[in-house]
Amino acid sequence: MKLNDIKDNEGATKNRKRLGRGIGSGSGKTGGRGVKGQKARSGVAINGFEGGQMPIYRRLPKRGFNNIFSSDFVIVSVGRIQTAIDAKKLDAGQTIDAAALKAAGVIRQVRDGVRILADGELTAKVTIEAAGASRAAVEKIEKAGGSIKLPAVAEAE
Repeated sequence: MKLNDIKDNEGATKNRKRLGRGIGSGSGKTGGRGVKGQKARSGVAINGFEGGQMPIYRRLPKRGFNNIFSSDFVIVSVGRIQTAIDAKKLDAGQTIDAAALKAAGVIRQVRDGVRILADGELTAKVTIEAAGASRAAVEKIEKAGGSIKLPAVAEAE
């Protein structure tokens, strides 16, 4: 095999259609655009235009809003923490907080903090520091002999 022997498989590449190159070519004159009208011209931008009828995005009422003050927590399950401990990525003897989870590769970014959920099982005795946790997650952590430290606001959840 030499570099000059290398070529594509038969039929792997197609030549582009050369539009508007005479009637004999089969795609001459109008170049596959049909006849006249707005779409036959250049610079057409009619997305969402419904021929003068009130477009659907204006017929439907506005609903909801984006709360700019809402917290964006990273969600981590107790099962995922146990998996990281089993894989020796997290040390159960140390306090597990957002920085430790990021260093272990359990989460990618911290955002507004970490919220612990109860999905999975926890067998290791751990001390966790998080921005929030579900009641079931707190129960699972305490049942395994561990403890969880939450800010005063998140404890009401």
